[in-house]
Amino acid sequence: MWWFAALHANVVMLYRRFAPATSRPGRVLDAGCGTGGFLRRIAETTPGAATIGLDADETACRWAAEKSRRPICAGSINALPFGDEAFTAIVSVDVLCHAGVDETAALGEFRRCLAAGGILVLNLPAYRWLMSHHDTAVYNVRRYTRGEVAALLRRAGFRPIFSGYWNMILFPLMVATRKLLPAGSGSDVKVQPAWVETLCRIATNAERGVMRAGLRFPFGGSVLAVARKTGDAHG
Repeated sequence: MWWFAALHANVVMLYRRFAPATSRPGRVLDAGCGTGGFLRRIAETTPGAATIGLDADETACRWAAEKSRRPICAGSINALPFGDEAFTAIVSVDVLCHAGVDETAALGEFRRCLAAGGILVLNLPAYRWLMSHHDTAVYNVRRYTRGEVAALLRRAGFRPIFSGYWNMILFPLMVATRKLLPAGSGSDVKVQPAWVETLCRIATNAERGVMRAGLRFPFGGSVLAVARKTGDAHG
């Protein structure tokens, strides 16, 4: 599906750009791996790294293990079941925004489990005013601005090294669907007709080219952020 394809490609792009250079293979945690789609993607594109998934839903864990063929652990990001400095990178896609997640506790656990110089890559839904039936369907209780994400990371002791929006071209359609048209039920992130999928992929591929060139969008439907673990607990 176009949205997941774009999300996964964007996160992999940032991981490759900012992942710490080490003499040993890295260890990457997909924190909130769901059914394993992104975990499989990061494992395929970083064959030298040891990739591990974690999710709070045991059924999702079983599906993720089958789909990704990677080790999966059942657990909460509020209290990660891993030792200190266990990972060189942690990726968490649309999880901090969920009901039941304690932002402060989760970010503290990410920092504890990252090795010195390790990176945290986040994707989160943008703009509190855009809360809708979609968020209810996927258990989102928070949406963020780019500045809010950067401030949240700094308070947790991280040094933000990238923050930006994506899905700008299609953003007006997202707003119309979720705020201007009659409220629906369930998530509107679903497979579309082939011609719609093609147009959406063209738009998000073009955006990725712009981001790869180092430019950032002034708005969009999601926030991407990368932060590095440095210094003491106060950054």
